[in-house]
Amino acid sequence: MTTAIKQLFYWMPFLFGIGFIAPLIAQMLEYWQVSAPWGLSPVMFGLLIGAPWGLYATLRGRWL
Repeated sequence: MTTAIKQLFYWMPFLFGIGFIAPLIAQMLEYWQVSAPWGLSPVMFGLLIGAPWGLYATLRGRWL
């Protein structure tokens, strides 16, 4: 059980990037009535930014 919780907390920044940052970006695009580039949906564009950012935070240990 301890190992599972450690793994969950290790991947938490990545999950935060997918589960919070990506929908937030999508909602901001829709609120400001800005279309996502390259014909993507707002959620896909949010995932394009949130997932790599969360992965970066997971691997480096910091967001910036």
